[in-house]
Amino acid sequence: ARRTWVMMEHTTKAGEPKIVQRCSYPITGLACVSRVYTDLAVIDLSADGARVVDMADGVSFDELQARTGVMLVR
Repeated sequence: ARRTWVMMEHTTKAGEPKIVQRCSYPITGLACVSRVYTDLAVIDLSADGARVVDMADGVSFDELQARTGVMLVR
């Protein structure tokens, strides 16, 4: 596949970020996800970083950044 999209909740039940710099679980593919859809935002992932494409109504960029484990780019 040329592009892989993932749909998930943005944080764990404990409020920890699911989008992180380094995975703590074994992974089946390295750098294969190109877009993530969460309940808070749509984020494109590339070698240049994590770029916010869209945010849910009522979510500020600062709040989104606080709930994400990588630096976001607008």
